[in-house]
Amino acid sequence: MKQIKIFRNGETTLAKSFLNVAFDIALVYFCYFLCRVVFLVANYSYYEGKILTDNFFNLVKGSLVFDTAGIIYMNLLFFALALFPLHFKETSRVYGIIVKSAYVVLNTIGVVANLCDVVYFRYTGRRTTGTVFAEFSNEDNLTSVFATETLHSWYLVIVGVGILLMLIVLYQNPLVEKKISGALGYIKYYVTRAVFMTALLLLCIAGIRGGIDRSTRPITISNANQYVSSPVEAPLILNTPFSLIRTLNKKPFVTPAYFPQEQLEDIFTPVHQPVDSIVQNAPGKGRNVVVIIIESFAREFIGTYNPELEDGNYQGYTPFIDSLMQHSLWFYDSFTNGRKSIDGMPSVLSSIPYFIEPFFLTPAALNTLDGLAVELKNKGYYSAFFHGAKNGSMGFEAFARATGFDDYFGRTEFDQCPDFGGESEFDGFWAIWDEPFLQFYCQQMSQFKEPFMTAVFTASSHHPYQIPDKYVDRFPEGPLPVHKGIRYTDYSLRRFFDEARKQPWFNNTVFAICSDHTNLTDHAEYQTDLGVFTGPVIFYAPGDTTLTGGRKGIAQQIDVMPTILNYLGYDQPYVAFGQDLLNTPESDKFAVSYCNGTYQIVMNGYLLQFDGNQTKAVYALSDKLLENNLIGQVEGQQQMETKLKAIIQQYMSRMNEDRMVAEKD
Repeated sequence: MKQIKIFRNGETTLAKSFLNVAFDIALVYFCYFLCRVVFLVANYSYYEGKILTDNFFNLVKGSLVFDTAGIIYMNLLFFALALFPLHFKETSRVYGIIVKSAYVVLNTIGVVANLCDVVYFRYTGRRTTGTVFAEFSNEDNLTSVFATETLHSWYLVIVGVGILLMLIVLYQNPLVEKKISGALGYIKYYVTRAVFMTALLLLCIAGIRGGIDRSTRPITISNANQYVSSPVEAPLILNTPFSLIRTLNKKPFVTPAYFPQEQLEDIFTPVHQPVDSIVQNAPGKGRNVVVIIIESFAREFIGTYNPELEDGNYQGYTPFIDSLMQHSLWFYDSFTNGRKSIDGMPSVLSSIPYFIEPFFLTPAALNTLDGLAVELKNKGYYSAFFHGAKNGSMGFEAFARATGFDDYFGRTEFDQCPDFGGESEFDGFWAIWDEPFLQFYCQQMSQFKEPFMTAVFTASSHHPYQIPDKYVDRFPEGPLPVHKGIRYTDYSLRRFFDEARKQPWFNNTVFAICSDHTNLTDHAEYQTDLGVFTGPVIFYAPGDTTLTGGRKGIAQQIDVMPTILNYLGYDQPYVAFGQDLLNTPESDKFAVSYCNGTYQIVMNGYLLQFDGNQTKAVYALSDKLLENNLIGQVEGQQQMETKLKAIIQQYMSRMNEDRMVAEKD
């Protein structure tokens, strides 16, 4: 039997195998590059004028670092199948098909994940993480939603199919060794392959770690901040496979040691203690509480918030909300504390902001929790939560139960009510249409014993932004597809309040109206790192003039709970990360958010961005496009950073130590 020639035409079979693998991986890099180009083009309004700067080469470097890690993660099986020293695989046709299939399938999954985020980024402002599987675990309509979005984003299908064909056609087979014979042939084969596999393993470790320095650890999403000048750039250099893999089953909350405990409590504490003068003089004692959380509701959509837009001619899409604000208390600089629906519910009802990951997708969701419902139960309030989607959707029912709500009314309860149309009112995607469900909400409250505390989460302004056929001509398309849904929801709220005014409980109720998060935006100032968190915070109490007028001040979702409790004259301590908007001095008010690995705090007319270790930027709120970084030039910069650090440390420590409720008197 003839012995194999290790050298053929001056080239070793090992070198040929290496070159083929290198070509295959280079092809994947190119595919990720194409996905990033599509991502940038499709979401260019978020990046226009922000990337062709001095930071451009840092963005390229960061992209290569994270693509390297993501590609290695996705191709570990391919490397093992193709290069592990097993001589019999080199000449097996079946084994060759298995190796190619692993390469094509795994990298197609990576490409599809990247392309999905081309669209999903518009709603979340970040790359998808491992919590997405828990987030949608209770949904049964994802197939129809995905199919609808696929039709709308047909160009991504074309790109995806093109990349798939590229992977199939251009793939180079790394199995190039001929049949081995003789002891020397086997020795050379196994020794050279073992050396090569060892070298490749070291390269993979370096790529996953993000470098070869001793101080380098496996990079995570937060490492993107070292390559970007603004948090909104982070999703551009990240890739979705990396973001998913690095966040699966990870503990999200790590307690920093910024301050000793005693000093920490002096700087900031989320424990609110009752103040006798506030309790005794509270204007809302005994009132019912109704909290309305509106899906995808941004300040941009409301004309009253935007008198300067479009040369003063901007009308917005919410004529009813605009009219209600004339009799309500609202704040010009109001913000959301997250970017998803599952961020909004804990923020509004339990004063828990979104940091790192959605709170109730983390182990901390099993903690004993505080909230409006559980606190008001102490004062004899009955409580109920309403959401027109399938019961259990988005984890809302579980969270409502955990925070003390007595009852939950969802799609099941709506269908069982003989006064409404049941499943004929289902929008076909997510939930019961807002108009009938809000009428159902009003009807149910009229059967509750007072005092009661209720909350409703609307749904019709959610993607894919469908509205009932009978209103298609009444609520036309706007510049963005979300606009017709906002118009319809605004009309549904008008119908709700028209009916509520007829009820005996109406005049003895305080209403809080806010959004769960923002959505698609049409103006540049609402597309910045701060602009994507601009949601309304509105309080309305019929007949009470203390809750009227627009105020030039800061408000946020997590302020709803403490503001309502103090308005009612609540006399027990409780945990809330927000502040009472009615009694907190303006100089102490703040708003916090978390944007792609960067913490943000708004305070005293400025926005400060902090990466967990140091301040990265400071902007004046009057700088709508965040163009002039004032770091080191603002007198209150250190005060803002100190406050933010204390909030972060309190949040992380209390989450990890299950200290989310206060001891009662």
